[in-house]
Parts: sequence; structure tokens; C-alpha cells
Amino acid sequence: MRFYKNFILPYLVWAGLLIVIPLIMILIYAFTADGNSVLTVSFTFDNFKNILSSAYISVFWTSLKIGIITVLICLVLGYLMAYLIAQFSEKVQTILILLVTIPMWINMLLRTYAWISILSDNGLLNSLLTFLGLEPMSLMYTDFAVILGLVCDFLPFMIIPIHTSLSKMDKSLIEASYDLGANKFQTFKRVIFKLSIPGVVNGIIMVFLLSISSFVIPKLLGGGNYMMVGNLIESQFISVGDWNFGSAISFVLAAIMLVAIKITEKFDKTDE
Repeated sequence: MRFYKNFILPYLVWAGLLIVIPLIMILIYAFTADGNSVLTVSFTFDNFKNILSSAYISVFWTSLKIGIITVLICLVLGYLMAYLIAQFSEKVQTILILLVTIPMWINMLLRTYAWISILSDNGLLNSLLTFLGLEPMSLMYTDFAVILGLVCDFLPFMIIPIHTSLSKMDKSLIEASYDLGANKFQTFKRVIFKLSIPGVVNGIIMVFLLSISSFVIPKLLGGGNYMMVGNLIESQFISVGDWNFGSAISFVLAAIMLVAIKITEKFDKTDE
């Protein structure tokens, strides 16, 4: 047992340096005022009160709206794709899931720049419309561009957990449903969908949290003035230099993630 502990120790040190210590620093910054020294630390809740101002509430509202739309689109497309993949043999399913995950191997920044070359005024899509004799469209720096980028980047996070639930499903339950006189729609509604709910909940939470915290996609596809929670945190740390307020926003986002994880555990008690 001691032999294995020697292998765990470097990981614990690495996790402490890159995860635990930064989280502690964010916690301290969130509850302290700007300009405090190590010896004179004054705790305050003003950083959290500033979040309630109308300007920042609108940022949270925009993030919530974009996140919900992204989740709904990913849910429809992701469930359909996961269901179709689950109909094949295990060997074919492995290949199809691999094809779903391959785009995730490419850096998100490169994928976003690819969408810029497609959606820009002189991009591939408008060039095709012009070639067909149609009027070019202005697609960049719109909700459509941002949502399209988010859906394409985070769709695998919806497909994989739903496919996992569907692939673990006992096929005999479906056969029993047909034997009892249920049609395909009734079987899907009362058996297949209900058994896949843990995967659906996992996918919804993962896509929603990734969507509202993303800052690369809204910044590049939505323009510099397009602000979501991720962009707000980035601007506070890099542009404004208000680490205390940025840490407070990060703390709120982390709290939302913890609540989401607890909700996931309620629906998926078997996968401890």
C-alpha cells in the first residue's frame, strides 16, 4: 500500500498547487476589499453586492438566455444522435462515439476561428450565397453566431452521457413493452426516455455550465461588446484589474456548479 502512496503523492502536490491554492486565493479575494495587504485584511460583502447592479444583472440574463437556447438545441440534436448511435452494434458504436469526440481533440480557439472564416461577410457561406445569386447575410457578432459556435463545441458533452445511459439500458424492458401492447411512441416515452433521464440531466448541466462560463466563443463570434459571465470574469482580471470583483463572480459561478453537481447526483445514484 505504501508503494502506491508514493505514486499518489506527486499528483496531490500538483493538484494542491494548481487547484487548491488558486481556489483559496479566489475565496480570499472575493471576501476582501481591493488594496488590502497581507497584514491588514478586511472582509467585506461589497463585491457580491456589486453583482446585483443592473449592468451586471443584464450580463447574467444574457448568459442565462444563451445557455438555455444552447442546451435546448444540443438536447434535441444530441438525443437524436445518441439514440441512433445506440442502435448499432458495440463495435460500430465505439467508432461512432470516436467520431463524435474527434473534434474535441482540436483546440477550441482553432475551431472558433474556423467558424469566423465561414460566417464572416467575405466568408465561405456568403461566398456560396453570392455564387447562387442570393443576398449575402451578416451573421457575425450576432446571437446566431454565438449559439452556433457553442452548440458545435459542446454538443459532444450532450451526446456522450445520453449515449451512456442508452447503452446501459436493459433491452428486455423494451421487448416487454412491445409484448404488452405498447407502440413505438409509448415505448420511447414510458421506457426509453425515462431510463435515459440520468444521461439527459448530466448532459443538460454540463452543456449549460460550459455555455455560460465560455468566453472565447462569445468574444470572437459575438464581438468585443458581446458580454457573458465568462467574458465578465476575464475582463475583471485582465482589463479592469479588479481581482476582488472578478473573484466574487467566479465564486458565484462555482457555487452554481456545485449545486448542479448535487442535482446530477440525485438523478444518477447508480454511477457513484
